[in-house]
Amino acid sequence: MKEVISTVKEVVRIADNVYSLTVALPEPVGEVRGGQFLNISTGDNSRLLKRPFGIVRAEGCDVTVCFQVKGEGTQALANARKGDELSVLLPLGNGFILPESAKNIVVIGGGVGIFPLVPVISGNKDKKFYSYIGFRNRGCACLLDEFGKSQKLTIVTDDGSMGEKDNAVNAYLKDRENVKADMIIACGPPVMLRALKAQLKEKGITTPCLVSLEERMGCGIGACLVCVCAKSDGSRARVCKDGPVFNIDEVEL
Repeated sequence: MKEVISTVKEVVRIADNVYSLTVALPEPVGEVRGGQFLNISTGDNSRLLKRPFGIVRAEGCDVTVCFQVKGEGTQALANARKGDELSVLLPLGNGFILPESAKNIVVIGGGVGIFPLVPVISGNKDKKFYSYIGFRNRGCACLLDEFGKSQKLTIVTDDGSMGEKDNAVNAYLKDRENVKADMIIACGPPVMLRALKAQLKEKGITTPCLVSLEERMGCGIGACLVCVCAKSDGSRARVCKDGPVFNIDEVEL
């Protein structure tokens, strides 16, 4: 983990209200696992807290994140210009660890939760991925080229404007007899992860499942306790430091 001053290389709108931001670091970041994230300043001195974003790509000194504009902080990042300097703390958190024995991986993603899943696919070329990705509508769809690297890609939307009118969890369940999964990985809104956990239990599916949780964060290093979540054994965990990736049975959703 390092805190460095990065330089904005590119900001691109990739979907409705969704942007890709690439920054150059003063030195290579090294290995980054899917699910790990960074904290980045907004470039606005009136907003001191950095924003956490899952790392989508890390190549040499260049790091790319994607984000949805939700407030003034993310709007400031969307308005960043080439050459702007932003403070970055990275890499943070624990990412997805796929065992050697797991060869066929089901990927379930919803909305902006798809971003931490991209480097898992690009970084594990010895495995086959079967991706089920859901968006609100066609205008929200993004990074399809990245997920197109999967052995199979199924896109669904809430309104049916792209693919079937369905959600990512149902899309997988309809197809699961055709995919002999060794592991499931997922990231998306809490309602999606709750539905996934409930359906796995209801249908008696015992395939190991890892989920990346989305929580509001302050420091990103486990000190402020803003992102604490409940674990199934009654204890508490810090999503930023103990996660954000957990076994689905390990956490209360």
